[in-house]
Amino acid sequence: MERVVYEQMAELDQRHWWYRARRQVLAELIRRKAPPPPGARLLEIGCGTGHNLAMLGQFGPVDGLELDDQARAIAERRLGRTVMSAPLPELAGVPEHYYDLVGAFDVIEHIDDDEAALESIATRLKPGGKFVMTVPAHRWMWSAHDVVNHHKRRYSKSALKKLIDNSPLRLESIGYFNSLLFPLAVAERMASKARGKDDANLSLPSAPLNSALEHAFAVERHLIGRVPLSPGLSLFAVASAT
Repeated sequence: MERVVYEQMAELDQRHWWYRARRQVLAELIRRKAPPPPGARLLEIGCGTGHNLAMLGQFGPVDGLELDDQARAIAERRLGRTVMSAPLPELAGVPEHYYDLVGAFDVIEHIDDDEAALESIATRLKPGGKFVMTVPAHRWMWSAHDVVNHHKRRYSKSALKKLIDNSPLRLESIGYFNSLLFPLAVAERMASKARGKDDANLSLPSAPLNSALEHAFAVERHLIGRVPLSPGLSLFAVASAT
């Protein structure tokens, strides 16, 4: 990702509606579809500034992995210990058959060889361990946001399912989220392109709007893993190691 993306993440990850609500949604997804056993060990690949680590820590001791030096430094302060630096798909130095849960939240779309990435992740899981991933959905939604974030692709639901089916992992659950705000996002993106202002700016809305958007997105924590959500901005998948 470009430097500006990490700078925005560091500035906004505790206040912006998207980060705050997504943490709530992901926590409920894990509780319902990938609950770690007592004493579980967790790993977040691509942890950025570490803004998900406290959420993941409620399920057990969590390790982080991040390539960007400045983001990793922030994550280390938040975690209170070293965060690993090892690129996918090699994951050099990351112990094999060690973790009960591995998370990669909006990470796999950055990797040139996503098949090799999943194969490598599978070897870091204990037998029966869970992999929870999220990726941006809908190839037709490609925009400046994807460019500045150095995305290689956006995924269709069928493409994500095929990726996991072709890996050593066994798919257990797949679906959309960030669905309730999806019509607004599509309308905004179309309007931006029509104005010729398709940019990647992520700014903090006014306090009332930020709160309203957070509550609208966070409502999905009651639904995810219980009922299929309509098409949304993102896809999730839960898979297990054999």
